[in-house]
Amino acid sequence: MGREQQQVSYTVEQLVSVNPYNPDIVSDLENYVNEQVSSQTYSLEANLCLLRLYQFEPGRMSIPIVVQILIKALMAMPASDFSLCLFLIPEQVQMEEQFKTLIVLSHYLETARFRQFWDEAAKSRSILEVVPGFEQAIQAYAIHVLSLTYQKVPRPVLAEAINIEGLSLDKFIEHHVANSGWALEKSHGRSQLIVLPRNEFNHPELKKHMADGVPFKHVTRIFPILS
Repeated sequence: MGREQQQVSYTVEQLVSVNPYNPDIVSDLENYVNEQVSSQTYSLEANLCLLRLYQFEPGRMSIPIVVQILIKALMAMPASDFSLCLFLIPEQVQMEEQFKTLIVLSHYLETARFRQFWDEAAKSRSILEVVPGFEQAIQAYAIHVLSLTYQKVPRPVLAEAINIEGLSLDKFIEHHVANSGWALEKSHGRSQLIVLPRNEFNHPELKKHMADGVPFKHVTRIFPILS
């Protein structure tokens, strides 16, 4: 089974690489989207190729397939895949209700408004449940965002960001303590603190040490971006 999946994956990627503007591969690419969903894999390149082909032949566009592509792109955050895919979707299609919902969800994620995101996602379950692993992917993104901001995150903040409470949250934290370098600490109040692994964002002194070791030619490339 594994070999068959690898062969299909390789064949589709090869088709995209050799002739990405061939309309004859639309069906193959659509099947590949379904395979990505069922196997919880992901290929941005293949999905962008399909969206481009839909631009040339809008009559062949499959709305359910496009929805799945956008959901998979949301799951890839913090990468900008969602915006890349949305750019290739006609504006009139984006005005359909399910696409407007996905755009709102994307905005909430980009602005780290996780409580609003989970509230909206709960109302849109029928759209999102077609793609397995969605919740877990967004939880991983939320933890990524928290790790950029917090050295020690209060338990209620974590609970809101990942939409888990009670015993389920206890198990979630225990798993990450055992596997992700998290640690637990009691705060002065009642709330539990989760100590997150050190990185250059939640410990600025690490960034300073890194900058000290960056060659000057690399630093000068940053100046145009900052200006």
